[in-house]
Amino acid sequence: MDAANAAPAADSHDLIRVHGARENNLKDVSVEIPKRRLTVFTGVSGSGKSSLVFDTIAAESQRLINETYSAFVQGFMPSLARPEVDVLDGLTTAIIVDQQRMGADPRSTVGTATDAGAMLRILFSRLGTPHLGSPKAFSFNVASISGAGAVTVERAGRQVKERRSFSITGGMCPRCEGRGTVTDLDLTQLYDEGKSLNEGALTVPGYKAGGWNHRLYAESGLMDPDKPIRSYTKRELADFLHREPTRMKIAGINMTYEGLIPRIQRSMLAKDREGMQPHIREFVDRAVTFTVCPDCDGTRLTEAARSSKIAGISIADACAMQISDLAAWVRELTEPSVAPLLDSLRGTLDSFVEIGLGYLSLDRPSGTLSGGEAQRVKMIRHLGSSLTDVTYVFDEPSVGLHPHDVRRMNGLLRRLRDKGNTVLVVEHKPEVIAIADHVVDLGPGAGTAGGTVCYEGDLAGLRAAGTLTGRHLDDRAALKKTVREPTGALEIRGATTHNLRGVDVDIPLGVLTVITGVAGSGKSSLVHGSIPAGEHVVSVDHAPIRGSRRSNPATYTGLLDPIRKAFAKANGVKPALFSANSEGACPNCNGAGVVYTDLAMMAGVATTCEECEGRRFEASVLRYRLGGRDISEVLAMPVAEAAEFFGAGEAHTPAAHRILGRLADVGLGYLALGQPLTTLSGGERQRLKLATHMADKGGIYVLDEPTTGLHLADVDQLLALLDRLVDSGKSVIVVEHHQAVMAHADWIIDLGPGAGHDGGRIVFEGTPADLVAARSTLTGEHLAEYVGA
Repeated sequence: MDAANAAPAADSHDLIRVHGARENNLKDVSVEIPKRRLTVFTGVSGSGKSSLVFDTIAAESQRLINETYSAFVQGFMPSLARPEVDVLDGLTTAIIVDQQRMGADPRSTVGTATDAGAMLRILFSRLGTPHLGSPKAFSFNVASISGAGAVTVERAGRQVKERRSFSITGGMCPRCEGRGTVTDLDLTQLYDEGKSLNEGALTVPGYKAGGWNHRLYAESGLMDPDKPIRSYTKRELADFLHREPTRMKIAGINMTYEGLIPRIQRSMLAKDREGMQPHIREFVDRAVTFTVCPDCDGTRLTEAARSSKIAGISIADACAMQISDLAAWVRELTEPSVAPLLDSLRGTLDSFVEIGLGYLSLDRPSGTLSGGEAQRVKMIRHLGSSLTDVTYVFDEPSVGLHPHDVRRMNGLLRRLRDKGNTVLVVEHKPEVIAIADHVVDLGPGAGTAGGTVCYEGDLAGLRAAGTLTGRHLDDRAALKKTVREPTGALEIRGATTHNLRGVDVDIPLGVLTVITGVAGSGKSSLVHGSIPAGEHVVSVDHAPIRGSRRSNPATYTGLLDPIRKAFAKANGVKPALFSANSEGACPNCNGAGVVYTDLAMMAGVATTCEECEGRRFEASVLRYRLGGRDISEVLAMPVAEAAEFFGAGEAHTPAAHRILGRLADVGLGYLALGQPLTTLSGGERQRLKLATHMADKGGIYVLDEPTTGLHLADVDQLLALLDRLVDSGKSVIVVEHHQAVMAHADWIIDLGPGAGHDGGRIVFEGTPADLVAARSTLTGEHLAEYVGA
C-alpha cells in the first residue's frame, strides 16, 4: 500500500497490550487483547483471572484517570498503587461492574443506590400535594432539626451579635431513625431478675461470676451486689442498664464503667453475625428481636412525607411498588414543568425492566440483593450511555441468573460491544464463553500452580487446545438413573415472604433437593424466609466475610487455635506468642508483615518490613519449631501440604487435621493458610464458609448457589461433596441455576412462572427426569436442552 493510502496512525491502536504482569499469582503474563471485541477470561477458580483483568488492566486504567484530576480532588479519592507489570499499552477508560455486594448499611436501598430515589424525591417536592418543601422532606436519611441562637458577626471592624434561627424539614421517621425497623433487647435473656449479682444473675456469655465482666458491675458501688435485681431502685436500674461510659476505680483499678445494654450492643451486636463464636451467635439470636417500626410501618418516612401525594400515590407507595409497575405509573404522568425529570426517571426505570430487574422495588435494602442482582443494578447507569470506546469489565455477570436470563444478559453484553466498546468478562459458564470473540484461558491450576496463559484465541481453538477449560467446555451432567428416597419432609405452609403467594410445599429430607426458578421468582424468600434458622439448620450464603487484611483462612476457620497450642506444647511456652495479632507480633510492623506509608493523594506505599522480612513474627518466636518448621513457614503452606504435615509424625494434631481436611474437601487445597481474606475471590470465600460450617451439628444444610465462581472442572468435585453430605445423613437444600446441579438432584422444586408478582408460586415439584419429560416450565425446557433429551 502506498504512503498516501496508508491508514492513519490513530487507527493502528486496536489492541490492549499487557507485558510482564506479576500481580498476585501471575507469572510474567503477556497478552494482547483486541479492542471493540468481547473477550472472555476463563480458568479454574484462583488461576489469576481477576488478578489480570481487575487488579492489572482495570486498576491501571482507573489510576491513570485519577491522575488527571487536581491534587486537591485526588485527596478525596481512593488512592491506587501502580500494578506489578512491565508494560500496559493501549488502555481505554475502564468501567468496572463487579460483584462486590452493595453496602449492607440499613439506610442503603435500591432507590438510593441508582439515583431513582433522588429523582422521585425531586418529583414529589415539585408535584406532591400538600407541598412540603425541598426534596429533603422526602428523604429518610435527613432528620428534621431546628435551632436558634446568637451569632457574632464582624462588621466594619465592630463585632455585632445577631439572633439567627434555622430549620430543616427532613423525611426521617424519628422513632426508627430512617431504618424501618426497631431492635429490642429481651432483658430476660440478659439476667435473672430474681437473683442478685453475687448469686450469678447475669446470663450473658462471658459474664460469669468472678470474671472481670461480672466484677465491673458487682464491685462498681453503684448498686448493691447482694440485692435481687427486681428490688433495685429506679436510679440503680438506670445505672445498671443504661449508664453512659464513666471512668471510675473498680477493685483498685481504673476502669470504664458502662451500662449493660450499651456494653452488649457495642461488644456483641456491632459484630458480624457470621464471625461470632457459636455460643455468642446463639445468645444474640435469643436476646435480640427486630420488629417493624410501629410509627412509620417500615416505610422509614415521617407521617408528613407519607401524606403528600401525586395522583393518589405517596412516595412510600411509589417506592414499595414493583419497578415494572412504577415505570407504568410514571409514564402516565404528564407535567410540562418537570418533563426533563420525568424523561430521565422513565429511562432509569425502563433500564431496570430491560435488564431483568423489574421485579425489585426501590425500597428494597441493597444489602439483601444477591451478587448477580447487585452487579446488574450497577449496569443500569451504563446501558443508555452514549460513551463509546470504553472498556467494560464484568465479573461473572451470569451469577444468580437462570439459563433463560443468561440469554438476555448475553444480548446486553453484545450491545455494549456493538456500540464500539471493549468488553472484558471473567466467566465460567459455557453459555457466556460461547459468545466470545476472543478467549484467554488462565491456569493450569490454582494459586501457585496457576498464573500463566494456557490458551489465547477463538472458541473453536479453545475446544481443540486440550486445556482444562477446553476439555470440560462440552461437559454435560447426565440425569441420575436412580434417586434417593426421602427420610421425612420439612413442611412449609402458607409462606408469604416477599412475593410468595401463600406457598405450601414439603421439602424432602435426607436427599439432595434443588430449588430453582428464574431470578426473582422467590427462591431465596422461600428458603431463607420459611425454613426456620435453628440449631438444625446450617445456612451458607453469599454475604461477604467481614475481615481485615490480618484475617486469613487459618484465623477464620479456627485452625490457628490448635496450631498455636501444638507449637506452645512442643516448646513449653504460651500460645499467645504464635499469634501475629498478639504477643508474638513483630514490633516494627505490628504483625502486618508490611509497613504502610500514607502519601496523601498519592497511592500509599506498602514496603516489606525490614525487621521480620514479611514473616510477621518476632525473631525470637521463629526459633521455636514444630516438626522442623517455624510458625511463619506453617502459615505459608498450602492447605494440601499442611494436611500432610499435621496428619502424621511429630506435628500430628488431630484438631488441625480435621479442619484442613474440610478445606481440601471444598476444593481449597491450594490456598495458603496465611493468605489475607481480602485477596480471596467470591467463590473462594463462599467455599471457605462452607468448610467452616461443615463441622456444625446441623442436620439440614441450605446452600445459596454454591457453584458461584466454580470452574466447570470443579463442579464435579462440588457434586461429590454434596453427595458425601447427603450420604452421611444430612439433608441438603440448594438454591441453584446450574443445570449440572439440577440434573444431579434427587428432587427439584421450581418456582415461577415469572419474577416479582408474576412469580412466587410452585410451578413444578418432582424428580429431574419428570421435569425434563414434562418440559412444562422454563427450567424444564433448558434442562432438557442441557441433558440432550
